[in-house]
Amino acid sequence: MDTYKTIDEASPETLYKEKNSKFFGFAFPITSEEEVKTHIDKLKKEHFSARHWCYAYQIGTTKIQYRANDDGEPNNSAGMPIYGQIQSFDVTNVLVVVVRYFGGVKLGVGGLISAYRESAKMALEASTIIEKTIDIHFSVTFDYKNMNKVMRIIKEKNLNIVSQKMEENCQIEISTRKKNAEMVFDIFTNLFEVDIKEI
Repeated sequence: MDTYKTIDEASPETLYKEKNSKFFGFAFPITSEEEVKTHIDKLKKEHFSARHWCYAYQIGTTKIQYRANDDGEPNNSAGMPIYGQIQSFDVTNVLVVVVRYFGGVKLGVGGLISAYRESAKMALEASTIIEKTIDIHFSVTFDYKNMNKVMRIIKEKNLNIVSQKMEENCQIEISTRKKNAEMVFDIFTNLFEVDIKEI
């Protein structure tokens, strides 16, 4: 597998109601933990009178990193049900936050689990899920005189140029989808006076 599913942009706000409690659901595309804090801080400002800001996120494709946070709700009654929906939609590089306004009636652990799960599900259903390729990045180093040789392969194999430094000694960062990575590596390895390494 060299593809994964994620969401292309932040979801519209969704609302789930249960016994006077309101659960606002949000889904965000993310690529780092720092972004999680930014989104949560922003939601805390927008919904400053809410009681709980529970969330779960998953980052990564081959190496998965995830976290579920109950934010003061009973253990595993909020974060894990939210994370369960991220798994069930089979998406990664995504953060789902559910903001709860307490309505005066206790829901019990079972009620909370179902409300947080439903709210996370609504946020993900409201998102546009897209498929992306898992890309491998290489750094290719060569002398200027070998430029044409290198550029021809990049064009022929339809490789993405991420960045380039063109001086006497040239360096190009390229990316290709995972399934082609070995072939690309071999082609450049067999070129005279050209160095390639994975980054």
